[in-house]
Amino acid sequence: MSAIKKFQVTFDCAEPERLARFWCEVLGYVAPPPPEGFTTWEDANSALPPEKRDSWFACSDPSGVGPRLFFQRVPEGKVVKNRVHLDVRVGTGLVGDERLATLEAECARLVALGATHVQTLYADEENESCIPMLDIEGNEFCID
Repeated sequence: MSAIKKFQVTFDCAEPERLARFWCEVLGYVAPPPPEGFTTWEDANSALPPEKRDSWFACSDPSGVGPRLFFQRVPEGKVVKNRVHLDVRVGTGLVGDERLATLEAECARLVALGATHVQTLYADEENESCIPMLDIEGNEFCID
């Protein structure tokens, strides 16, 4: 059996482009250029039948290392806790007050983008601090 080399993370959502652009800001990802023959995504969307417009969007790591994120419109809203979530690893290698200050600074930046701060979990004997948050459509993620 061969190993999987690449994967993408798919989000079901209400507003694919809006959510994708939020995650571009969070992760430093970039949106793809519009399809060939179109100068903007708005032009490309307007060429589609109404039911297909704004139905998906994607973004990717400009370095090519991280997974592609794909956002697809679904009719139903989010109703329960995610069973999978992203950990945004801004505090890797940091401990104590330095780690907490880094996490809190990133939390403030993401709140300004529309994220919601759920709580701050402080370090204990077993775990370092982390901050659970919600993105602009209510999907859970952590700053770690």
